Order: sequence, then C-alpha cells, then structure tokens
Amino acid sequence: MQEITAKLFELQDLEYREFHSNLVPTKDPDAIIGVRVPHLRKLAKELIKEMDVTPFLKELPHQYNEENVLHAFFIEAIKDYDECLLELNQFLPYVDNWAVCDSMKPKVFKKHLDELVDEIQGWIESTQTYTIRFGIEMLMNFYLDEKFSAKYLDMVAGVKSEEYYVNMMIAWYFATALAKQYDATIKIIEAGVLDKWTHNKTIQKAIESYRITPEQKEYLRGLKK
Repeated sequence: MQEITAKLFELQDLEYREFHSNLVPTKDPDAIIGVRVPHLRKLAKELIKEMDVTPFLKELPHQYNEENVLHAFFIEAIKDYDECLLELNQFLPYVDNWAVCDSMKPKVFKKHLDELVDEIQGWIESTQTYTIRFGIEMLMNFYLDEKFSAKYLDMVAGVKSEEYYVNMMIAWYFATALAKQYDATIKIIEAGVLDKWTHNKTIQKAIESYRITPEQKEYLRGLKK
C-alpha cells in the first residue's frame, strides 16, 4: 500500500540507514529506507488502530525492508492463534534477513504452547534459512522455562546447516539454554554433537553471559573443540 510506504519515508533517517545497512549485509542497501525500530513499532500500533492492514499483509513480496518489519509487527499483534499462524506461514518464505526474522514474537503464542510445538518442528525442518532460524528462536523464547523439555535440546541439536544465520541462532539457543537449564544442556555440549564452529560459538556466548557462574565458565572453556 503506497500510503504506508509514504509514511515510512516520512520517518527516514539517512544516517541510521547507513548504519543498519551494515548490520544486514544480506539485504540490498537500496531496499532499506532507514527507520529506527521504535518508530516502526509506534507506526505499526497507529496503523492497526487507524486502518485495516489486511491488504498490506497480502502484498507480498514487499519492496522495502521496513515494510517487512512492519509486516512482522502486524503479525505479532494478531490475537487469534489460527489467523496468526496463517499469516505467519505466508510471510516466512519472504523473510530474507535476521533483523526481520527476529522482529516477530507473536503474543498469542504464549496461550498455545502445547500445539505450537508441532508448528515449530515443521519450521526447523524447512529448507529456508530464516524459517529455520525463526523456529529455533521460538523454542528459545518460549520453551526454556516452565515448558522446558530435554527433547527440545535434541530437536535443535539435530539441525544441520551450512548457513551462518542458522548456526548463529543454534549457538544463541544453546548458550541461553546453558544459562536457564544448565544440567540438561551441558550434556549436549559434553557429547560434542554440534559442529565445531557452532559448538565453540555456543561456549563463547555462554562465557560472555552474566547468568553463567565462574565455575561453569571455567568448565566450558575446557570443552572447546
């Protein structure tokens, strides 16, 4: 919708555009307007109140990265679980960088964690980089506390990819799991089932965490490949 695109250009910050372009090297700089995330979130809330954004959700692919971020925020706000999943699954194939992927944490998911697991399984079995990344991120966001199960660790450990943005998310997941569920997670690290890069990146990120004890950090250092 041209009206929404025009509003995005009204919020353009050229200095931020240059900065953000460096953060998402997989995205064509010409497809980045340069709008700061707080402004995008505020705009998304305003547009949801002012208009029906459904036509915008149907306009795929979008031309600009910020349109994709807005799309992510619109999905995040959908209150009906089935509708949220429908829109999400239509959008995921068009997600082409980590910044858009990591923008989505649908609030309605918290009320449907039992049935969401099957969807996550499908996402991480995808061949699409950011669909896999999104699935692992949902396990990290929603299943490392009261809904934790060691089977989810195995699910992520079973993901094998050559993609940097998948393996970085795997490392982030296991580093977070070490902070929240150390006793179960350390078994995965001890077993050495992750590829060398992801294994060592997990340890690096865990050692950088304030939630890991000095004793745990020292032990993890000894597990580097």
